[in-house]
Amino acid sequence: MDAEERQHFAALAKAVAERRDHSAFSELYDYFAPRLKSWLVRQRMPSSEAEELVQEVMIILWHKADLYDPARSSLSTWIFRIARNRRIDARRRLTTRIFDDTDPTLQPEAEKGADIIVESENRDALVRAALAELPADQQALLRFSFFLGQSHSEIAAETGLPLGTVKSRIRLAFGRLRKSLESERQ
Repeated sequence: MDAEERQHFAALAKAVAERRDHSAFSELYDYFAPRLKSWLVRQRMPSSEAEELVQEVMIILWHKADLYDPARSSLSTWIFRIARNRRIDARRRLTTRIFDDTDPTLQPEAEKGADIIVESENRDALVRAALAELPADQQALLRFSFFLGQSHSEIAAETGLPLGTVKSRIRLAFGRLRKSLESERQ
């Protein structure tokens, strides 16, 4: 890269930094993105990962062009240094994903005691009884929502009911369930 090209790229970076100049950024992207990808692939990075890293580097150029100092290096050196550092960071992230078999989230749950099982079964029976007391249309809407995981919009589409009706019937069903369950506790 000759001195004239270096000055041209420095001016484009300055335009991006000062004015968020899209055409200047586009020219920088068109010039540097393929070169960065090619360099990363030669560094044994898979093509898809190289493309992602190029995108990341170019986003950094867009947001942090004001950090580039043409007195310290060429824009090419600055961009490739960012790419190099990001590549090293990506490699580190891959090597730090070591399986830890002592991780508590990977351990099986302790067996539940008989008291917890009985309490859970009693609570389930109360909820089933409270659900049985609801009108059939409210039971159906709760089944769609909580047992089948459908959104209110999906329920409205499937049942042909207006969305507001679905929402209000579910709200009414919850109110009745709450009252029924609270009276059972007392």
